[in-house]
Amino acid sequence: MKDIFLADAHLLDPADDNYQRLLTFLRQQRGTIRNLVMLGDIFEFWVGYRHTVFAPFVPLLEELRLQRESGTELIFVEGNHDFHLGPYFSEILECRILPDGGTLELDGKRIFIAHGDQVNPADRGYRLLRNVLRCRLSRLLLALTPPDWAWRVSRWASRLSSRRKKSRVCYLPEELLLNFAQERFAEGYDAVLIGHFHIPLYRKLDEKLLVCLGDWIEQDSYAVFENGAFALKRA
Repeated sequence: MKDIFLADAHLLDPADDNYQRLLTFLRQQRGTIRNLVMLGDIFEFWVGYRHTVFAPFVPLLEELRLQRESGTELIFVEGNHDFHLGPYFSEILECRILPDGGTLELDGKRIFIAHGDQVNPADRGYRLLRNVLRCRLSRLLLALTPPDWAWRVSRWASRLSSRRKKSRVCYLPEELLLNFAQERFAEGYDAVLIGHFHIPLYRKLDEKLLVCLGDWIEQDSYAVFENGAFALKRA
């Protein structure tokens, strides 16, 4: 059995190529995964209502249910696009939810997992917005928002975000990532795995390891832990 780590699929429409590629990959792996670890932004948008899920995400949710039935443990680190996961994940899928990342123990190795959106301590504006969106009041207000309204607002925000991203060059802030990883290594972690930046990175630092997962939009990249070692792969 192996452990698979993936992030940043930004799923939106089941007809999209990246949605279908991820479903195919997961179906091929079903029954062979010990832990399926999702490091955020799997969905372009998610709000967890108690009795409602968004129809476009049903194919993935069903595959996650089948993964769970096959014996796979599900772990979800909330991203900046999918948080307040709600009862479907916690109760139906019995998923371990880590809002801010956390610790994973695998075969004697201590691993820190995070989405990656908080690696820059100087980005106070984003941190403030993040705290506001994730506070208890925001959670209550989202629960009162009709799902169709929430979906329409999310589509508008997604189109706006897409236009901004097209005018921006993606980059990997390696110095920030290395500083973040070194802090975790000093706390006793053997490896740090993050998403968020959409660019894969595999960096060995003495006996320690930093992995940035890339994405499931253009890279189709993921990490696998098997036989006591990590590898960064593409589907």
